[in-house]
Amino acid sequence: MTSPRTCALVGRFTDPRVAESSQVVLAHLASRHVTVLLDDGAALPDGGTATRVPENELGRQADLMIAVGGDGTLLYAAGLVAHHGVPLLGINRGRLGFLTDVMPEDIAASLDAALDGRLEADERPLLAACVRHGDGQMAQALALNDVVLQKLATGRMVDFETRVSGQYVNTHSGDGIVVASATGSTAYALSCGGPIIEPNLDVLVLSPICPHTLSDRPIVVSGRSTIEIKLLDRPDARAQVTCDGVILGSLVPEDVLSIRPASERITLLHPPGHDYFKLLRSKLYWGRGSPER
Repeated sequence: MTSPRTCALVGRFTDPRVAESSQVVLAHLASRHVTVLLDDGAALPDGGTATRVPENELGRQADLMIAVGGDGTLLYAAGLVAHHGVPLLGINRGRLGFLTDVMPEDIAASLDAALDGRLEADERPLLAACVRHGDGQMAQALALNDVVLQKLATGRMVDFETRVSGQYVNTHSGDGIVVASATGSTAYALSCGGPIIEPNLDVLVLSPICPHTLSDRPIVVSGRSTIEIKLLDRPDARAQVTCDGVILGSLVPEDVLSIRPASERITLLHPPGHDYFKLLRSKLYWGRGSPER
């Protein structure tokens, strides 16, 4: 990666912790004579200067995207750069932080490493979701973590069927299903009983949400698969589709939700010596009381 001269900064700056770390970022980038771009609708952290641009210009104009916050902020930032090939650095001021792995005390050192090309680049695949409505209209979006089909607020289960690359898999009853990338295996899919997948594996996880039948278990399929989901024709059958938590649209029995690997990819930047299993031990509290190896 060439040395970035323009960085975009995103975060919920009204959060005092995010604002504090963002001030450090702004000051350090100014000392390195790097231009900082900020969404023209965002609050500016005290003591910082930035160039204001429309939100949809951040990914196009930046050489590097910096997300300050939790994994939700990084997913938002990923959506801004998905079509532009801009690498993404996450500074953790959230609760869990599987994707934002730069700690506040390491901001200056990590920014220097990013500007000097010394961070580890980690390419992650994206999912392309498409809802094809019965009237021929379509709604499309990309997701880094997952695409979720879930019941609407009716209190009723949804009945739906899944197919993988054209082959019928199962008919499900429950609250919905999570289709996750390996990156997203530690997000919603994990809370549904899905497995943790090492990020460099080319697979997808299908995790039913609160299935009515206990034998309806998560499965792992090839990452090159196309997943198709259709609701069964039941009274008031309707569901909602989200991509990384952002609503894509609703689904009714004559519609089809398809999920396939996207041509776009996201590049995450990690500090030197990044260790995925150490990250798991830290975030999931594994091996407490055992000596660190």
